Amino acid sequence: MTISLIITTYNWKEALGLALNSALQQTQLPKEIVIADDGSGSDTAAVIRRIAATAPVPVIHSWQEDQGFRLATSRNKALAKTSGDYIVLIDGDIILERHFIFDHARFARSGYFVQGTRVLLGELLSAQILTGKKNLHEPFCRRGVENRKNCLRSDFLCRLFSYRERSMSGVRTCNFAFWRNDALAVNGFNEDFIGWGREDSEFTARLLNYGLVRRNIKFNALAYHLYHPHNDRSHLEENNQLLKKTIENKLVWCEKGVNSHLA
Repeated sequence: MTISLIITTYNWKEALGLALNSALQQTQLPKEIVIADDGSGSDTAAVIRRIAATAPVPVIHSWQEDQGFRLATSRNKALAKTSGDYIVLIDGDIILERHFIFDHARFARSGYFVQGTRVLLGELLSAQILTGKKNLHEPFCRRGVENRKNCLRSDFLCRLFSYRERSMSGVRTCNFAFWRNDALAVNGFNEDFIGWGREDSEFTARLLNYGLVRRNIKFNALAYHLYHPHNDRSHLEENNQLLKKTIENKLVWCEKGVNSHLA
């Protein structure tokens, strides 16, 4: 099994640099890293080129023109560029614990997709990390972390508290994994979603309608989420209606999906 890591980003090169460097310091490296860039400027491209120049695995920059928040389209274009069997998806404001890819690889099973757990870093601690006053190798379980229990990596606790379900509750694709073929079978993310909100839940709903089961990793595959203000939610009601349609009609396939980006 080979793993492709997709990292989403938009005009936050400092956070992306930390995310990329943490991905390249893994005990088990992914086969490749694809940056799903929703229209960032040239400074972000420069960071990616600099890191890619010395990276031990390919770092692929998948860019689209900035036409507003089009995360679903950006992710589909990145997904189309992957060559791994298994996809691990994170956001560009996520810093990975060094066993992150190794842990996800251990949880990969046919018939399942995986929701990981995130550690929420507070505003002050996030600023200190971004400015280099705190480094990645220091323990994060300290003041400034909102949910400290999620900092603990333990195989024993992972076996006790990880679980399976067929629910969309609490879905967050900032730490999410699935088989590439399963994503293609539901046509990836639904590009009818414009603006922030619910595109991850709708994708999850179609995976569940396809017959997959959700696995929730606890105390493994740790992802540290840098603080940022909430995104603009002006499109949320429209997106809620798209999600409702998928749930009520038990849809598996979306018409505007990844198939339009595949060779």
